[in-house]
Amino acid sequence: MTVEAVFRREYGRCVATLIRFVGDIDAAEEAVQDAFTVAVARWPADGEPPNPGAWIVTTARNRAIDRLRRESVRDQRHAQAHHLYGADAEAEPDDAAAQEETVPDDRLRLIFTCCHPALNQAAQVALTLRLLGGLGTPEIARAFFVPEPTMAQRIVRAKRKIRNTRLPYRVPAEAELPARLKPVLAVIYLIFNEGYDATADSLMRLDLCAEAIRLGRVLATLMPDEPEAQGLLALLLLLHARSAARLSADGSLVRLAEQDRGLWDQDLASEGQAIVRACVQRGQPGPYQIQAAINAVHSVAADFDSTDWHAILTLYDQLYACTPTPVVALNRAVALAEVRGAAAGLAAVDELSSSGLDSYYLFYAARADLLRRLGRASEAADAYATARSLTANPVEQAFLDTQHATLSPPEGQG
Repeated sequence: MTVEAVFRREYGRCVATLIRFVGDIDAAEEAVQDAFTVAVARWPADGEPPNPGAWIVTTARNRAIDRLRRESVRDQRHAQAHHLYGADAEAEPDDAAAQEETVPDDRLRLIFTCCHPALNQAAQVALTLRLLGGLGTPEIARAFFVPEPTMAQRIVRAKRKIRNTRLPYRVPAEAELPARLKPVLAVIYLIFNEGYDATADSLMRLDLCAEAIRLGRVLATLMPDEPEAQGLLALLLLLHARSAARLSADGSLVRLAEQDRGLWDQDLASEGQAIVRACVQRGQPGPYQIQAAINAVHSVAADFDSTDWHAILTLYDQLYACTPTPVVALNRAVALAEVRGAAAGLAAVDELSSSGLDSYYLFYAARADLLRRLGRASEAADAYATARSLTANPVEQAFLDTQHATLSPPEGQG
């Protein structure tokens, strides 16, 4: 494995681990970056260590201690040394045992730890994705539909608040877990979403999808009485079941309508459907459960034409009632077009033109598709061009180029 691959896989976990030792996010990130710089210099000659992540953490901690010795005045040095060597070290065995008993998975423990209630939820999720999800600021900004500089400022402010108020980075007690569940669910979902619809390079990052599903399974087992934890797991399973059919042999994007459903993973789909049925029986619907139910309807249809779009539209109505976001409204408009026709769908999409989706490429892609279906080729071409300008993913760009190129010319033109 290359140093770059280790960085991609281990960076967030290493930073979060260092935070507990150095008490500052920026210092932890700097120490981990220093450790990877050392790895770039040493590993090609010495070989990759048996446990690369542990090597990075140890090297980063040593670097942080060296920097402390060089830069701290005497009193600060003693106080920080007590933090590094004293109280934490004395309490570590008992604390570690208690943490493992409360949250048995290392990565999930860190997510719960970072989702501190003193931060607002957007800051919790953004910072946790930055530290643990392996996502960069551009990817997080895309998930929140905000410009990259805006997201960078949010993350800086969250770090500053943690530093200035000395928020404790500790795993919450079992009784505290439900209060942190909502941002934890959001983090896991957004990690999966970046894997399923990547910001750049390839259409999918299957490593992120697999990690999100793994975390979802651990969370669902840890909190079996939380229906939204079950709903999230079902949603991820049902979406991931379609992964093998989303790309053609030449690597181009295949829309849901054209996918070979024989390539769908029936084991994952069946598992997700079973969880959805159990959620319905509990009668405590929430956003993730409803989204899972929508995808369950897709998964049981033999083909696109036999999809129960009336059921999907009803579910989107329920979803919008509890999560009235522009993205939900856009997805509902797509379902509406299948039930009542492209004109009705387009009218619903156009109602969202001032809802903050002006930087969301799927808004323009959906609009372009509906305009195509209505024979309005010139307007569809403009919408495809705008959609293309708003995605950096080459697979999505190529798909939009193909759709644009195959538009029927207006009557009278050859």
